[in-house]
Amino acid sequence: MTKAKQAELDKIKQQILDDKVCADLAGTATQLVFGDGNPDAELVFIGEAPGKNEDEQGLPFVGAAGRFLNEMLEGIGLKRSDVYITNIVKYRPPNNRDPLPSEKMEFLPYLRAQLEVIKPKIVVTLGRHSMDSLLPGLQISKVHGQPKRYKDQIYMPLFHPAAALYNGGMRQTLIEDFEKIPLVLAKI
Repeated sequence: MTKAKQAELDKIKQQILDDKVCADLAGTATQLVFGDGNPDAELVFIGEAPGKNEDEQGLPFVGAAGRFLNEMLEGIGLKRSDVYITNIVKYRPPNNRDPLPSEKMEFLPYLRAQLEVIKPKIVVTLGRHSMDSLLPGLQISKVHGQPKRYKDQIYMPLFHPAAALYNGGMRQTLIEDFEKIPLVLAKI
């Protein structure tokens, strides 16, 4: 199963390159940061866009926010290799600016295709950009840590791990929300 799914994911990655998605953004980035992890994962984590470290290494969540994500995964008995991690926008925006609505829209069909292949039990959105793209009209401050069913998929909106790096109080909230993930998985 894993090999077939990985081959499908590789096709989607190639499609992004062939379709020249967000060509302007691609021109300012080092490389496409497609995703990383287990194609058979029950959990898919979706961030906003690659940062500097991600752009250099070609992998999502490898900087300080990624280390915190790894820590939280370990806290619920998981490793990175158990889950799949990606972003809405797959090229680093210049100067780490927020991804533009048009960039998120352009990448959305490819993200949906990734989810279609992986078929996770829960999609965990990290930050408001990925939440807005998949669950429009919600406010993260009101719905974080609460599972939402939308079109036969369970979503769990969480604050972005980077938020905890800038705001110490957010760290505990994120850890507590994260600890709900195994409980939600067990109910599915």
